[in-house]
Amino acid sequence: MDASAEPIPFASLQFDKRLAAGLADLGFEGTRPVQGAVIPLALAGHDVVACAETGTGKTLAFAAPILQRLLLEQPHYGDPAREAYTRALILAPTRELAVQIEDTLVGLTYHAPCTTAPVFGGVEMGPQERALKAGVDIIVATPGRLMDHMRHDAVDLLRVQVLVLDEADRMMDMGFWPDVQRILSALPPERQTLLFSATLPGEILRMATEMLRAPRFVQVGQRGAARTITHEMHAVEGGDKIDWLAKFIRHDATGPVLVFVRMKVGADRVARHLQARGIRAAALHADRSQQERLQAVEGFRSGKHPVLVATDIAARGLDIEGIAHVVNYEVPDTPDTYVHRVGRTGRAGASGHAITLVSRAEERAWRAVENAVGFHVVA
Repeated sequence: MDASAEPIPFASLQFDKRLAAGLADLGFEGTRPVQGAVIPLALAGHDVVACAETGTGKTLAFAAPILQRLLLEQPHYGDPAREAYTRALILAPTRELAVQIEDTLVGLTYHAPCTTAPVFGGVEMGPQERALKAGVDIIVATPGRLMDHMRHDAVDLLRVQVLVLDEADRMMDMGFWPDVQRILSALPPERQTLLFSATLPGEILRMATEMLRAPRFVQVGQRGAARTITHEMHAVEGGDKIDWLAKFIRHDATGPVLVFVRMKVGADRVARHLQARGIRAAALHADRSQQERLQAVEGFRSGKHPVLVATDIAARGLDIEGIAHVVNYEVPDTPDTYVHRVGRTGRAGASGHAITLVSRAEERAWRAVENAVGFHVVA
């Protein structure tokens, strides 16, 4: 089914009053399309496959039904005598996305004594292990780090009632699918599963058929770049790109700029060259420590540095409001990657601006992107 754009007032969904209070605190009044389509299906107990980009509101689409289920099944939630065990598991491909999901859950559960634990790499395992052994209601995890805890018998997943696979296509692209399958084998077969993916290639659909029980399918919006995004291409040779970028940031940029490169070394190099020109920029890639990555994202979010230079994998799952410009410093490898990149801007109906710098060696790759995505380029 296609998600309806007509919002549903959250008050009409008759959420538990503690969850309703958390929604009100966060300013949620009516559903966005993915929420309006998924929440009623999830509340009714259906398995769901939703094709939805990051930034469409999908976190709330699965977080609210999970919390409602937990609160209804435990009417005296918060009683210290109740048994603590994991009831819901949310898998995400990156640490950044896991942190964002956890932040949303923390806000929603301010008035509801549901416990959560983020589980991802790049930080000490000890505090995570202690939280898991104590028993938490909801785990938000990256597959690799969760597997580490499973090898140490630090986590019990035998009573998980709801599983969420967020950005399933990216987990597959990043090589996490074998870990995901091993995690699934540790879960009870009688569970509810909600799968979210920006694209639905044949492999994802095949996996969904195997893993989910009579799933309902939801399509949110069009496939491709949002119509609110203006696309530009500039012919710039590789050696001149950094000067072009610095000039654009200084004189033409009207807000935060997210710059995409293909390689980790490229992210560091571009950020360093911008800093040498007096531009506050940070790099985001997989070789940075967890603390460095969090600092880069939060610095960009707060405006401490208005430019973030990122690789595709590191930036996957970034959900930051108000990104004015996405600059493809290098042409992406595939049209899908282009759509993922530029989808960081032009969110929730706001206007966005995507610029791609194309050298002569990249012209063929750029034409392939143009033909596949089907947008009109502003010269």
